[in-house]
Amino acid sequence: MRSTGSIRIRGILAICLLSPLAVMLVTMRPAAAAAAADTSRQLKRPNILLMVVEDLGPRIGAYGDTLAHTPNIDKLAHEGVMFTQAFTAAGVCSPSRAALIMGLHPETFGAQHMRVSSFGEIRIPPGNAALSVGIPYEAVPPAYAKAFPELLRAAGYETLNKGKTDYQIGNPFSIWDISGDDVSLDDWSGEKPFFLMMSDNNTHESRLFRPETTLYTPRIVDRVAGYMGRFKDGFPFSDPLDVTVPGYLPDTPRVRRDLARQYDNIRLLDNWVGTVISDLARRSLLDSTVIIFTTDHGDGFPRAKRTVYDSGLHVPFIVRFPKGQAAGTVRHDLISFVDLAPSLLSLGRAPLPSYLQGRDVLTSDRGLARTHIFAARGRIDEYPDRVRAVRDSRYKYVRNEIPGRPQLAPVSYRENALMMQSLRDEHSAGRLRPAFSAYFSKDRPLEELYDIYTDPHETNNLADHPQFGHVKTRLARALQDHRQQTGDLAPLSETEMVLDHMWPKGEQPKTLAPLVRINDAKKGKREITVSSLTGGASIGYRFCEAQGCDDDARYHLYTQPVIVPPHAVTIESKAIRYGFAESGVVVRSLE
Repeated sequence: MRSTGSIRIRGILAICLLSPLAVMLVTMRPAAAAAAADTSRQLKRPNILLMVVEDLGPRIGAYGDTLAHTPNIDKLAHEGVMFTQAFTAAGVCSPSRAALIMGLHPETFGAQHMRVSSFGEIRIPPGNAALSVGIPYEAVPPAYAKAFPELLRAAGYETLNKGKTDYQIGNPFSIWDISGDDVSLDDWSGEKPFFLMMSDNNTHESRLFRPETTLYTPRIVDRVAGYMGRFKDGFPFSDPLDVTVPGYLPDTPRVRRDLARQYDNIRLLDNWVGTVISDLARRSLLDSTVIIFTTDHGDGFPRAKRTVYDSGLHVPFIVRFPKGQAAGTVRHDLISFVDLAPSLLSLGRAPLPSYLQGRDVLTSDRGLARTHIFAARGRIDEYPDRVRAVRDSRYKYVRNEIPGRPQLAPVSYRENALMMQSLRDEHSAGRLRPAFSAYFSKDRPLEELYDIYTDPHETNNLADHPQFGHVKTRLARALQDHRQQTGDLAPLSETEMVLDHMWPKGEQPKTLAPLVRINDAKKGKREITVSSLTGGASIGYRFCEAQGCDDDARYHLYTQPVIVPPHAVTIESKAIRYGFAESGVVVRSLE
């Protein structure tokens, strides 16, 4: 196997040296930028609520969608700052969430494939051959990289997560004080400001599946049946005749039916948002909490989800500051998901690591903004692929780097959607116009170029038009520079990447157990230091009294020596490096 160490080293050095403000210029009104920065500076250490819902582009009333019934989200936008040009780093869940949580593009640390924990898993219907062969793994970021909630936790926040994680790096205990499907503000101790991340799946792609057409597994059938039950008790169904079919999909009854169902799902989502905000108000926390609403990627439709087109990347992004500060501000500057980590760290007055690839979009008033956003697509379930994209304020450039891959490969999970079935049936019958039939062609072009102003659905490829040659060259160069600066692992196959940089011999490395030292008493107090011989490991600890430790007792994040509290008789500690197996628990007597 060829050595790729130099590629990895160049990537790490680039990440370390890259300035979050290196390539920006002004694209928003200076007054809006200054207002947002002034607002953020007035908040010393606010509580932070981040709502990340699923599979939804800006189909929100506040964004101009007249069919969407979203009074609660609209109110949030009216009371806050609404970003109109926010984009994820990938058009599918796990890679996008990896970028969000780490502040790094997923292709720079091995998280670009969907999903790493199912590599080699045969998910397709009987009779088809699996294309991806490998072993499940977890991405291993550089030793110095940490998830931003852990950095907030180290800076004095209490971090809580409700629902989905799916960050491609496992579920390190060090990121959250508490995480689970039933977590709520009832779990907050009230002793520190909180960072609470909440997920909701009312708009997830699978909510469009029907039990009678589900091809996947009995588990999916049961789940879909449960979703359908939410529409009982007279819940109004949207009329398929009222929807507007996006230009990248054919206008068929089944497509309209799924679009209408999605608007019903959006109504359910909005109800959930209203419940969350009402809970804050009931607890008198609205005036001390910054509320952020966004989605993990764009619409969960064919030729949207799992792609690098705007339909898969463009998301709503709303920030509500307390007490009406900056209310009604609309910003049109380009925002990437890698910007969330530095923005929320700055909001929480936490140190900003130099390796972050994004910029602070909430507290910086330097009048600088992005010129480009970047996105990647890797393997999608059982289908290997490699696509990269760059977008400026007007044009999108796409590189399809593996030949013979149709845009709509038969990914088993997606085949459950009526929209997907309609596309295939129309294609088989020869009723699709050429732009739609091209989705199934294995002769997709190496390069694509779109003018978003005149072609917002990206259906007219301008890559071979001479009059746009200078645009293509400019964006291709920007993409190449980005990949070199951030250490894109694209030259490696997925198996090479895993074996060379993550799990040698295909086996998950294990974090070494922490070392606990009890220092001599000073002024009657003893001090504990804990360390790990695994580079980049995070350490957790908890003290136990005579009756022992409660299994549900939280582990504290170790950041500095700690004083032994009265009545403690033992200390328990463990360690984890992201992507590694967790160490065993070390128990040390204090008597």
